[in-house]
Amino acid sequence: LIGGSLALSLKRNKDVKIIGYDANGQTLKTAKRISVIDEIATNLEESSAFADVIVFATPVSETIRLMKELPKWQLKKQVIITDTGSTKKEIMKVAISLKEQGITFIGGHPMAGSHKSGVEAARPILFENAYYLLTPFEDETDERVQVLINLLQVTKAKVVQVGAEEHDHMTAVVSHFPHLVAASLVHQLSFENEQYPFTKQLAAGGFRDLTRIASANPIVWRDITLQNRQEL
Repeated sequence: LIGGSLALSLKRNKDVKIIGYDANGQTLKTAKRISVIDEIATNLEESSAFADVIVFATPVSETIRLMKELPKWQLKKQVIITDTGSTKKEIMKVAISLKEQGITFIGGHPMAGSHKSGVEAARPILFENAYYLLTPFEDETDERVQVLINLLQVTKAKVVQVGAEEHDHMTAVVSHFPHLVAASLVHQLSFENEQYPFTKQLAAGGFRDLTRIASANPIVWRDITLQNRQEL
């Protein structure tokens, strides 16, 4: 959803070409068929050699795994690596080793989403008027950060720079904890329904509004919860 929506919004800039990779081959074919991406990457490492900007739109644990692989890849000297993950402190810790090897990593998190998932749910307007948080290192050059900001302008998001710890604290309050509450309510209803089967039918608009986000990708939210458990 996030990777696909970002690709669609970036394609408003006619100078941008999107090479897409996914672990699921069928997802890749679908992304190409519905024009979310311009070209399919059959090999992530080989295709990354052509990239000016690489975006990891993956669950946060997978982002960290890929970041650790980066030093082995043949990358362009001026490449910028970023991500879309909902946690930042653990990711930026790993990014320190990339920085030491001359690889630019700027953490990113578009504060937009949906309870729907998958590339077919992608929308080019998803980020419009939403905050897009960046977490560069304090000593990152303004020039490198500005390259990424300029690229993201076409999404019509409000790009703001924050520290990684500050990011994780704020998102725990407004995003991560509400998701846990919603998921807990759904589990509670399932438990109640065993003894009081009519309960489920009584759940009206208020319950649906409170629990809508609980239907989001559970793997993504498992990883977010584990990485930000201290703040939660």
